[in-house]
Amino acid sequence: MTSSSSSPQSKIAAPYGSWKSPITADVVSGASKLLAGTAVDALGRLIWLESRPSESGPSLSTLQLNGLTTEGFWYRRMVLVREPERLEDHEPVDITPKDFSVRTVAMGSESGGGFSVSGDTLIFSNFEDQRLYKQSLRCADSGPVPVTPDYGGPVVCYADGVFDKTSNRYVTVREDFRESSLNSTTTIVAVGLDGYIREPEILVAGNDFYAFPRMDPKGERIAWVEWCHPNMPWDKAQLWVGYISDYGEVYESVCIAGNDPTTRESPTEPKWSSKGELFFITDRQNGYWNLYKWAESYNEVISAYSLDAEFSRPLWNFRINSYEFIQSDKQKNLIACSYRKNGRSYLGILDDVESSLFLLNIPFTDINNITLGINCLYVEGASEVLPLSVAKVTLDDHKSTPVDFKIVWSSSPDCLKYESYFSLPKFIKFPTEVPGQTAFAYFYPPSNSDYQAILDEKPPLLLGSHGGPTFESRGILNLSIQYWTSRGWAFVDVNYGGSTGYGREYRERLLGKWGIVDVNDCCSCARYLVNSGMAGASLYGIADLRMLKVEETHKFESHYIDNLVGSEKDYFDRSPINFIDKFHGPLILFQGLEDTAVTPKQARTIFHALKEKGLPVSLVEYEGEGHGFRKAENIKFTLEQEMVFFARLVGHFKVADEISAIKIDNFD
Repeated sequence: MTSSSSSPQSKIAAPYGSWKSPITADVVSGASKLLAGTAVDALGRLIWLESRPSESGPSLSTLQLNGLTTEGFWYRRMVLVREPERLEDHEPVDITPKDFSVRTVAMGSESGGGFSVSGDTLIFSNFEDQRLYKQSLRCADSGPVPVTPDYGGPVVCYADGVFDKTSNRYVTVREDFRESSLNSTTTIVAVGLDGYIREPEILVAGNDFYAFPRMDPKGERIAWVEWCHPNMPWDKAQLWVGYISDYGEVYESVCIAGNDPTTRESPTEPKWSSKGELFFITDRQNGYWNLYKWAESYNEVISAYSLDAEFSRPLWNFRINSYEFIQSDKQKNLIACSYRKNGRSYLGILDDVESSLFLLNIPFTDINNITLGINCLYVEGASEVLPLSVAKVTLDDHKSTPVDFKIVWSSSPDCLKYESYFSLPKFIKFPTEVPGQTAFAYFYPPSNSDYQAILDEKPPLLLGSHGGPTFESRGILNLSIQYWTSRGWAFVDVNYGGSTGYGREYRERLLGKWGIVDVNDCCSCARYLVNSGMAGASLYGIADLRMLKVEETHKFESHYIDNLVGSEKDYFDRSPINFIDKFHGPLILFQGLEDTAVTPKQARTIFHALKEKGLPVSLVEYEGEGHGFRKAENIKFTLEQEMVFFARLVGHFKVADEISAIKIDNFD
């Protein structure tokens, strides 16, 4: 359960929660880079998009975008980087010039899909003006040139694009805020790459949302996924194929999946093989996202492989890539794919003719995206002791066995020096309040190679509940968790009913019951582990659900909770602000002032209500932060203030770190 290098005799006996750890808030806040996509160039070299924790990106121009004035909107700078030809001899090379930052704000500020590579050509979205730029990867002195019009500000954005080599154009999702800053018009458009800037041509329009525009190898067909309010893409979506005329227009289209009114399915990740066969992932039969193939000649969908496991994940971000064709010939397709089952990921090779799956043994226990290289796979993954990384996985000639595994990028390359302090998670199942029903979590016991507990003492338990709610906590190395466990805390990360990774039935436990099932499952998990009191910290939490129903959030999530809550009475009954009399414990809130998903008004409302009631409460607001904090100093400050808050008001112990505590109303 723990990693330890010291014998019990040499360890210091000290109360839980008071242990000193080298995994400081500075280490946590400064160690991690974000990864926002991978690709390969014409020579097979990996290109990745990473954040720079120490570099602030350019701010968006002042604009009422998604209902929020974005002047001063701060993000880490996002930079495209290419691996050297010889990893042992050279450092990676930045592709993005200093005055650019690669990021799209389409479908909310957390979206990916901001760049695409074909051979030696790169297309990317520039954060400051949201225009698309073309850049040559062959000539180092060749700077980016715009390929989309200048609208006088970032009122039009693009994402999830692909090259249409047949027509020398770039096919992409476009969000247009020119008519409404709150309710954008979303279409699939074609951007010419012939050197003349002009208005993109609309190929597909009429629905609320689009994703995954994918051209077939001959440029004769286009596949895409679409959905409409109030559904989210994991609730109900449709997969379409359109036929391209000689003039480059879509003249006819057919719905491949999601058109049956009696069935709820969520097709995702369409992809054409080199032979022109369309594969995609959907959850139509067993309730799990599995791989399927479209038989065009008789318009039928055929299962490529069936397993009670998730071969994809919810479309919070563009550019999900869970599988790649590594061999495609007349006989068969060999497909590298990943799936999740019972709290961990697996990498395998699928033979679509034999309908067989061979697992590949690699160190990752958690896998995100897969990118095909030359005679290799680039796999984004992590494990209990490895941070988010990209590994180059070289296979044998039969494509059945890894012969080499090499980390080429790491989000936190220096963190392994703290391995003796790491707590290894245990995947647990626990009973819920519903008889015969179980839910899932990862339990992290206290672990520190220098300390041991005082005899018969039980550790304090910190319960983490992911924000989601359509999301999944994963049992991978997370220094934010290790910060607590290395100081003598136990930590449990709960995947309550409604979380992803366990199929549609589990995901839909939350429909109409948000604020009930998730809360009950967290309480059930705590009771399962300990029989003692609890206290918690709230990070960008929701005080009044009704505030999310009005036009205060971005378009993508503007109807998200319609299916999760229910009637007006349900909104009232599940909003904490309406039940101040039931609050009895201390609370600290942390809020980004640029958060468009959960607005600052919510944190302020709950803060003032608890202050008036006389409960110990603090509110910390961060300028320039959105839904989730990115500035290193704010991540550090949040961790330290949580720790000292719990120590002073809940555990009543002295922390080992020197932390200046903020004022707590009704306490100090």
